[in-house]
Amino acid sequence: MFKNYVKIAWRNLWKNKGYTFINVGGLALGMAVTLIIGLWIQDEQSHNSYFKNRDSIAQVYQSQTLNGETESGPAIPRPLEKALRDGYDDNFKHLTMCSWTNNHYLKYGETSISRPGNYMQQVGPELFGLEIIRGEKDGLREINSIMLSESTAAALFASEDPIGKTVTVSNEHKLNVSAIYTDIPFNNTFNDTDFIIPWEKYLASNEWIRNAEDQWGNNSFQMFVQLADNTTFDKVTNTIKDVKKNLNEDTAQFNPQIFLFPMKDWYLRNNFENGKQVGGRIKYVWLFGIIGAFVLLLACINFMNLSTARSEKRGKEVGIRKAIGSQRGQLIYQFLSESFLVVLFAFFLAMLLVILSLSGFNELSRKEISFPWDNGTFWLISIVFILFTSLLAGSYPALYLSSFKPVDVLKGTFKVGKYAGLPRKIMVVVQFTVSVAFIIGTVIVMQQINHAKNRPVGYDKEGLIQIPTFSQDFLGKYDLIRTEFLGSGAVVEMSTSSSPTTQIWSNRGGFTWEGKPEGFQEDLAWTEVSPEYAKSLNLKIIEGRDFSRDFATDSLGVLINETAKKYLGMENPVGQLLRDDDEEDPGPSLKIIGVVQDMITQSPYEPVKQGVYVYDRFNNSSYYNLRLNPNHSATQNIVEIERVFKEHFPDIPFEYEFVDGQYGEKFASEERIGTLSGIFTALAILISCLGLFGLTSFVAEQRKKEIGVRKVLGASIFNVWNMLSKDFLKLVITSCFIAVPIAYYVMNGWLQAYPYRVVLQWWIFASAMVGAMLVTLLTVSFQAIKAAKTNPVKSLRTE
Repeated sequence: MFKNYVKIAWRNLWKNKGYTFINVGGLALGMAVTLIIGLWIQDEQSHNSYFKNRDSIAQVYQSQTLNGETESGPAIPRPLEKALRDGYDDNFKHLTMCSWTNNHYLKYGETSISRPGNYMQQVGPELFGLEIIRGEKDGLREINSIMLSESTAAALFASEDPIGKTVTVSNEHKLNVSAIYTDIPFNNTFNDTDFIIPWEKYLASNEWIRNAEDQWGNNSFQMFVQLADNTTFDKVTNTIKDVKKNLNEDTAQFNPQIFLFPMKDWYLRNNFENGKQVGGRIKYVWLFGIIGAFVLLLACINFMNLSTARSEKRGKEVGIRKAIGSQRGQLIYQFLSESFLVVLFAFFLAMLLVILSLSGFNELSRKEISFPWDNGTFWLISIVFILFTSLLAGSYPALYLSSFKPVDVLKGTFKVGKYAGLPRKIMVVVQFTVSVAFIIGTVIVMQQINHAKNRPVGYDKEGLIQIPTFSQDFLGKYDLIRTEFLGSGAVVEMSTSSSPTTQIWSNRGGFTWEGKPEGFQEDLAWTEVSPEYAKSLNLKIIEGRDFSRDFATDSLGVLINETAKKYLGMENPVGQLLRDDDEEDPGPSLKIIGVVQDMITQSPYEPVKQGVYVYDRFNNSSYYNLRLNPNHSATQNIVEIERVFKEHFPDIPFEYEFVDGQYGEKFASEERIGTLSGIFTALAILISCLGLFGLTSFVAEQRKKEIGVRKVLGASIFNVWNMLSKDFLKLVITSCFIAVPIAYYVMNGWLQAYPYRVVLQWWIFASAMVGAMLVTLLTVSFQAIKAAKTNPVKSLRTE
């Protein structure tokens, strides 16, 4: 019987090729969008799935309250390690201190490369469950050892066996390769960790880290833990939350709260607001999940609309079948089998579309998603997906068509009823409500991105490059290198800084100044710079003056930004002192010599943070900042800079980054979301238009005799076009008035997450409405004009 149903379904589909094309094409597009969104969501949710102990791993975070506002983050003080090991060790299976991931220079023989890596304690690789493919599992046991990722080992040693070989790190340490581990996959934390060095080496090489052993106020470290069995993150957090406050009076004023941040939340739920976890990228998972569901719904609505629109053509078939004994249940099964066949064809076409578009989608979304051919769960979900879509798309037509009375149909007195077309109209309204809402949402997202892009940056990022200086080789050579670079003609100005231009790496407090409010807890972005910093960035001096090598006292001078001036409450800051409030061992006072224009160093969607720029007395530079000669091409400048660089640092790979490129990365996530939303919106509109096109063709077919009579009586092409178009236009206008308040409510809520945001304007909603109406008219007009130009003789003759 099922075979018979399929055969009849195939004949019906083949007989009506245009209807089949619209149905299969629309469903395939909808299913392709849903499939690719499903793969994207699966990839997002599988982040950190490489780590076998994912469900029991956490990072130690702390919250601190300054002036009534609570901030949370992963930076913790070094003494916390000893406190947790001594008093709370039974809560953890493993605990490891860890440095921040930074690039270092690795050299073996004549090969020199730059790779990111970490310092970790001995248990780190076991905690994260790294897959050791060569060498010792306990690869950090010896202080002069190093563990390399598989790709890094290949880059350094080619076909040689790396185990036991000596690698020079940053031209400073000679370390023996103890183990090779499999590269951590792309969609995992630490995927950019290409080497690991023992924590003990970190301590031995840096005096400031050794000195931080008892410094509870120095939050410069990371800590990761694996829970002991039979406990939970919440239980351990409740146990350890007040450890810092209880052990250190100096920091107790900030009400520090220690808590565990589970690995499963690192990627999707890593936003905190006033000490509370408030989501993160999970909002995009929900967003695209909703988009995928609605796009599939639009495609199913097309199927239902077109099937019910053809009801009169199928009416006699239903009447005859019922007259010769068919039960309603059998008719329902027949129509559902037809739906199943359409959905099956659409699914295979959707798979082909996904496979062809996956490469481009990966490039847009910055993913490495592959089609899951060997994933049994995927195929099981696909079968359920096909059956569900078949039921969703075919249930209403099956129930509607099978309800016809055979006597009325065969006598020719069958009428579809006054309200028979109402469900179809409702579904068209739903389709265009979704489409218009998508249009408005996409426009607002892109407008918010452009709003932030057009925000004054505060410095000239064009023609500015940065060279990392993560090696002892750079110490004491700044003046010489600057002279050489300027003399080459490729650089017009140069400076150093302890942080990259587009980030803040250090924050400090513990100062007092004239007029400081009682109990005020300051938090200042801290950057150490050479005297030429403002000149190299073309940073405008608002008050006072810039650093000068002519004034020896400038070694204790600072520049502050405009926001810091307001933050510190200084009307006339130039000449005022920032004093160290440490009564036992105060440092030298810093004199404010100037105020610089605010520059965006963090998120362009956030307010500029209060910052100070301190004269670099101790060679703490991490970057060279070079202003390229605008009279030469960038390529010509870079070639000349590399030549000079290699003359002085032959063993260090030449690396540089354009600051405007780094700044552009700040918009990358939102731009990807906006672009993908735009593509999905366009596909949703296309699917809606396909359905509208099909509906118009059937309406024109049903009313062809009426059109013929009207033309014989003198109706113009415009009259016929107007008759066929106005009903659809009314439905779309109704959709617009439903979509606008929904879109306003949703997007206004979304914008609240951005302190620096665009203002919603009426023209955005008006443009979306006009656009939807124009698209409707263009879609309907093709069939309407075609019907209006048909020779009335053909439609009025009797066969």
